[in-house]
Amino acid sequence: MALGPYIKIIGRGARGAGALERAQAADLLGQVLDGQASDLEIGAFCVAMRIKGETAEEMCGFLDAVQARIARFPAGADGRPLIVLPSYNGARKLPVLTPLLALLLARQGQRVLLHGMRTEARRVLASDVLEALDVPALTATKQIANGEVVHVDTALLHPGLARLLATRETLGLRNPGHSVAKLLSPCDGPTLVVASYTHPAYFELLCATFSTLGMHALLSRGLEGEVAADPRRTPRYDAFVAGAHALLDEQQPGTASEVPGLPSAIDVASTATYTRRVLAGELPVPAALQRQVEHIVHLSARIAAKAPS
Repeated sequence: MALGPYIKIIGRGARGAGALERAQAADLLGQVLDGQASDLEIGAFCVAMRIKGETAEEMCGFLDAVQARIARFPAGADGRPLIVLPSYNGARKLPVLTPLLALLLARQGQRVLLHGMRTEARRVLASDVLEALDVPALTATKQIANGEVVHVDTALLHPGLARLLATRETLGLRNPGHSVAKLLSPCDGPTLVVASYTHPAYFELLCATFSTLGMHALLSRGLEGEVAADPRRTPRYDAFVAGAHALLDEQQPGTASEVPGLPSAIDVASTATYTRRVLAGELPVPAALQRQVEHIVHLSARIAAKAPS
C-alpha cells in the first residue's frame, strides 16, 4: 500500500490517530528504507509518529522491516551472543562511558559491537572516544573475535536507516528510526542487545517488544540516553532470554556525590584518558558499571548454553 493511507491513519493527532498493524508498520518503514517515499511523506511520517508514539505492535513491525534489510556480522563459533551496544545520544553533561563498558566486556572475552551515528551536532559520541583509543571504525562487516570490540556507523548497517535518522537535524525531532536503531540485532547468530530507557512508558513498550520478538536483551535506565550505567547510581535491571523476562536487580536508593577520577569535562580527550586509566587499574571501575558487566556476562553464558551445538 502507498504511504498516504498509512499517514492518514497515524496522522490524526494525539487523540484521533490510529495504530498500524505489525505488517502495515513493516510495509511503511520498508518503503522509507528502500527510498520509495518522498521527502514530504517521510516528514509527515516522522511528525505523525512523534505526536502519536509507537505501539508495541508497530515497533515489532518497524523492526521486522529493518532486520530484513540490514548488514549482518557472522555468528561466533562457540554459541556466545554478540553483545550489541547502540550509541546514538553521546555525552551531554557527563562523559560517555559506553566505550568503557564495551572494553570491559571485551576483557571478559565477549564479542562486542557498538553502532551509532551523529544526529546532534554538540554531543561527544562513543565512536569519537573509541577512535581516540585506537579502535577505528569498520568499513565492512567481518568476523568479530572473542575479546574484541568493533564499532560501525549506522550507514554501514543500512544507508536508508541512516538517512531516516539524519532527518532529526532538519526536523529537530526523533522518529521511530531512532527507537528501532537501538534494538537492532545485526548478526547471523544470537545477539544480546543492551538497551536503556528514560520514561516509564517506554519501559513498558520495550518489554512488550522484547517478549513478542523473543529477543535476548538487558534493559535498564541508561546515562543520558546511552546504554552504559550512570556511574553515580545502580539502576533496576530487567533481562530477557528468548523473550522470557526476569527481574535481576531492583533500583538501589541514593546517588553518589563523587565518582573517583571521573572527569568533569566531557570532551573526547578527557573521556579517553579516564577510560585508559580505569582499564590500566589506575582508577576503580565504577561499581554501577561493574554490576552491568556482570549481568551481561552472566546473560551471555545463559544464552550460549541454550544455543544448538
